[in-house]
Amino acid sequence: MLRINVVTIFPDFFTGPLSLSIPARARAAGLVDFRLVDLRDYTHDRHRTVDDLPYGGGAGMVMKPEPFFEAVDDLQPAGPVILLSARGRPFRHDDAVRLSGESEITLLCGHYKDVDQRVADHLATEEIAIGDFVLSGGEIPALAITDAVVRLLPGALGDHEAAATDSFYESPGLSAPSYTRPAEYRGHTVPEVLRSGDHARIAEWRRTAGERLTLERRPDLLSEGDEG
Repeated sequence: MLRINVVTIFPDFFTGPLSLSIPARARAAGLVDFRLVDLRDYTHDRHRTVDDLPYGGGAGMVMKPEPFFEAVDDLQPAGPVILLSARGRPFRHDDAVRLSGESEITLLCGHYKDVDQRVADHLATEEIAIGDFVLSGGEIPALAITDAVVRLLPGALGDHEAAATDSFYESPGLSAPSYTRPAEYRGHTVPEVLRSGDHARIAEWRRTAGERLTLERRPDLLSEGDEG
């Protein structure tokens, strides 16, 4: 079983999403356990303060190191401790695969302007971002990473091939488009090859369609594949 710890000042943020769809089914099947940790439980003043003014001045508030360190001390996690941060390296499918093989991962959610750098330098084992943009906190990235990891656990999806044909699964490229019934809708038709029953032609169509989309939309992925 994979255990996912989420350290946050908004544990209720996760209650709904983790009780739905694949995360909920995976938990019910005993594949994953979620532990939501309220960072404010590790403060020691009556206001349960988790942030303070930045050294050196400037706008915004910085999250204090002590609650993060004490929360992780209490958890004593066995696996990676990940700080969600816009300064982190980009999260990739390979990361999801790697983390799905762990027995435990811990996600640290920042908020406000920033998190004290000592959390990144001396507590987290890695620092990860989900894109080149800034969010209000680490809660949305933590949910995204959790979903990407949990769906890869053996048995989480009813059909493993559903994951195996996703974008990024076995190659750096995008997957081919998908279609379902009806075969014609408002004058728009499903490509004939997908209705032909010829599995070899269908496989070739999907390969070339995925390559075309990758070239059009994410040519950077092709260069990454060449480097590998």
